[in-house]
Amino acid sequence: MTSRRIERVNHLLREELAALILRSAKDPRLAPVSIMAVKTTSDLKYATVYVRAGGDEEALAEALLGLESAEGYLRRELGRRLHLRRIPEMSFEADRTLEHAHRIESLLRQVRSDLEKGE
Repeated sequence: MTSRRIERVNHLLREELAALILRSAKDPRLAPVSIMAVKTTSDLKYATVYVRAGGDEEALAEALLGLESAEGYLRRELGRRLHLRRIPEMSFEADRTLEHAHRIESLLRQVRSDLEKGE
């Protein structure tokens, strides 16, 4: 279970990263990026940033590459803006929550349909 402090840091990092990318990032690959969630380790050394990008899988892959190349800049700017002892090292991953939800929904529809046919 995450502590309230970790939850607050996750929320703060998500908000600040979103603002930085929206206002300051010069890389055009970052234009369609939305920060969906940030999950930090309990020692605040590492953070996984879950992102979505408008467009197809290719746009998402380009956005992830852009974020990886901008990590140093993002950490430096976060260090200037936030009053944290340590800014975590970040890794960026695609947020697949929506795809998982659609898959589960289609499976449930299929089960419901199979049950109705069997009755």
